[in-house]
Amino acid sequence: MKAKRRPALTQDGRRPAGAAGKEGGGGGDGGVRRLRPGLYEARRGGGWAAAGDMALLREDAQSKLRSVSVDLNVDPSLQIDIPDALSEKDRVKFTVHTKTTLPAFQSSEFSVTRQHEDFVWLHDTLTETEEYAGLIIPPAPSKPDFDGPREKMQKLGEGEVSMTKEEFAKMKQELEAEYLAVFKKTVSSHEIFLQRISSHPVLSKDRNFHVFLEYDQDLSVRRKNTKEMFGGFLKSVVKSADEVLFSGVKEVDDFFEQEKTFLVNYYNRIKDACAKADKMTRSHKNVADDYIYTSACLNSLALEEPTVIKKYLLKVAELFEKLRKVESRVSSDEDLKLSELLRYYMLNIEAAKDLLYRRTRALVNYENSNKALDKARLKSKDVRLAEEHQQDCCQKFEKISESAKQELMSFKQKRIAAFRKNLIEMAELEIKHAKNNVSLLQSCIDLFKN
Repeated sequence: MKAKRRPALTQDGRRPAGAAGKEGGGGGDGGVRRLRPGLYEARRGGGWAAAGDMALLREDAQSKLRSVSVDLNVDPSLQIDIPDALSEKDRVKFTVHTKTTLPAFQSSEFSVTRQHEDFVWLHDTLTETEEYAGLIIPPAPSKPDFDGPREKMQKLGEGEVSMTKEEFAKMKQELEAEYLAVFKKTVSSHEIFLQRISSHPVLSKDRNFHVFLEYDQDLSVRRKNTKEMFGGFLKSVVKSADEVLFSGVKEVDDFFEQEKTFLVNYYNRIKDACAKADKMTRSHKNVADDYIYTSACLNSLALEEPTVIKKYLLKVAELFEKLRKVESRVSSDEDLKLSELLRYYMLNIEAAKDLLYRRTRALVNYENSNKALDKARLKSKDVRLAEEHQQDCCQKFEKISESAKQELMSFKQKRIAAFRKNLIEMAELEIKHAKNNVSLLQSCIDLFKN
């Protein structure tokens, strides 16, 4: 039996501490929610309930197929997924499952439990590794945020007295679906982050990445304290100041000058497109919510109608309820296939801009080393040290430039493939939902005519 490896040191020389035992994935109080493909366990005691629509559950079971599409060129020798996640109030525990044929790992298949802070730790260690300065480091997944659905559920509970029982049940169902959508996107973003690393020929071999995947105890990665957060803020301030200073640096390669201009302009365009796409999905969601009240009012009206019109009113009320489900799905699909894709590439463009910043900083260091060498030669003092420093800066700059060019070209190809795939899928879903709407309306017309 092989002895367990000790985790690799992080960039600051610390070693992730092992916990006394393995992280559990099960127990918990009433605030626990578990997510598996096709299975949702709700919070007990007046909170969340399982989604009531079987059709919705069947579609949710295909979440892997409905996630944000990213061209990863996944290496079959290292496959990573997150088949299970557990929500406990403000924390989410992810079960990271790995299947591999690589000899660097102790076994061919294993699972570990990780929290969001562990993903941030992994991202930070990759970013701080000087060897990876010429690579686009995949952006860290966003922190899980369920405040929106929770606040809406709280407001819904407060306004329950002003609603009919049917209206309240349907609004609650809508919010449950919204919560599940947020949960799925959270799991998907963390999974994509790991898959981006595993599909990279260099990052996939990182020792800390292997520790993240294989170390079967808690990494004990604590949240950053105030001092560390302030240090991160200072770094961002220094970076912003550097970017202003570097703006006057003359670029020596037209390729990088064009890439820099493109990324700055593209980021502004994609940010604007994302805001407009979010507005569009909210509009569809608002229409779906309005259908709830329309359907309820028609039901109430039918109860007061003693004539033959009653059955027509009930049929139209039923129609609006079915249209609500379609409209709600339109909103979620547009959010998943368009808005999420735009948000994802906003983060990726920032990562690409960070790469260009590191290269420009290397260029400035190289130019400064040339000036220092000239001064040393004029004074005939420390010439050898200055030459060694100049050669070191030159090699670093050339290495970053060569790697960065390959990374940016690959990034462009993957971006085009991802947009093409997602836009085609979104168009196909729009056609599907439009056909469903036509079918519902036609069946209603046929009933009225007969």
